[in-house]
Amino acid sequence: MRLFYEPVTTPCGHSFCKNCLERCLDHTPQCPLCKESLKEYLACRKYVVTTVLDTLIKQYLSQEYAERTKTHLEETRELSDLTKNVPIFVCTMAYPTVPCPLHVFEPRYRLMIRRCMDTGTRQFGMCINDPQKGFVDYGCMLIIRSVHFLPDGRSVVDTIGGKRFRVLSRGMKDGYSTADIEHLEDTRVEDSEELERLQELHDAVYEQARVWFQNLKIRFHNQILQHFGPMPEREADIQATPNGPACCWWLLAVLPIDPRYQLSVLSMTSLKERLEKIQHILTYLQSIPNN
Repeated sequence: MRLFYEPVTTPCGHSFCKNCLERCLDHTPQCPLCKESLKEYLACRKYVVTTVLDTLIKQYLSQEYAERTKTHLEETRELSDLTKNVPIFVCTMAYPTVPCPLHVFEPRYRLMIRRCMDTGTRQFGMCINDPQKGFVDYGCMLIIRSVHFLPDGRSVVDTIGGKRFRVLSRGMKDGYSTADIEHLEDTRVEDSEELERLQELHDAVYEQARVWFQNLKIRFHNQILQHFGPMPEREADIQATPNGPACCWWLLAVLPIDPRYQLSVLSMTSLKERLEKIQHILTYLQSIPNN
């Protein structure tokens, strides 16, 4: 009901704001006015701003256009905050540095992904479901590396894990979940002796994990390589990043354990505790015959 902003015109001759038309096409590939099929138009995704309409608005409704632009920029800025009202994809476990490919088909998530791209943040939160709360208290930010749009409006989104977070409060925006969050960081170990023991634990777990991975049946080995890539290299500085060594997160993603257990490890801010948990899992798996 507002003044056109970035007006586009469909092949059937009807004009809409680009954002409004995209949101309608998330639900059904038809013109919102005359219901003519826009499947081919959607498949091309060439939403070119209608020059004559845009020029007329800017020339004859300059004051209204300035106000409309201001509103649009404020709304975009609101969507760009990475700690308040962060969009949450409620689906699977995600981990720092670990790839997480997604197939997006629900209208609410089509909108969410597009907004992440339009605002330039290219980020959203990933959490697993919780029957009572809607989604759990801990999650991981995902950074969008690329989006491949399919002709029918679905998309294949290539993402990789970023920062971990704790949920402070929950909300909703246009059908998808949002949250105010705070980022999690590992507690740094400063004492030299303690750091030396931590390094020894890390090296022992890394070697144990390498042996476990090498001894896996070829089918499982190849499946892991296909989905998650090879085991990360041993890092020189285990405290180089707020999330600790990448090998921990890769292992957590590939080990056959319950998501709730994975979640408890994701929420830890102690590298020592995380390594000990992974060590226990590896020791258990290696004790099972023919694993």
